[in-house]
Amino acid sequence: MLIKQLSVFLENRLGRFGQVAKILSEAGINMKAFTVSENAEFGVLHLIVSDPEKACALLREKSIAASLNDVICIQCPDVPGALEVALAAITEAGISIEYMYAFAQGATASIIIRPNDLEKCIKVLSEKEFTTLSQEGLNNI
Repeated sequence: MLIKQLSVFLENRLGRFGQVAKILSEAGINMKAFTVSENAEFGVLHLIVSDPEKACALLREKSIAASLNDVICIQCPDVPGALEVALAAITEAGISIEYMYAFAQGATASIIIRPNDLEKCIKVLSEKEFTTLSQEGLNNI
């Protein structure tokens, strides 16, 4: 299953991430997970939020460059080796991962991945009986 990820392009300036957090907070949008990559001039903030379409529209209204893309959220036990099993299945299928990030809650880990072939990755994960979350399932975490 696919979920929507919000990607936000921010100038590398003091308070920019806080501005995004405030806009989302004031709109009642919950940030479930995020990662930031940056260089000297700008950063890319990838977010999983409770209402990605609304979040994207709000940020664009504030002249903040934002887009939505599809990603996959794999759930597995939060134990040593669980991620390796999932990654091995993906690698054996010839699928590359552009980036990933994760969060854990209780006994479960959730891994957000952006593979180079979304459809093939979903098929492989399904065949190997890995659990993937929908947007609604993610909002219930």
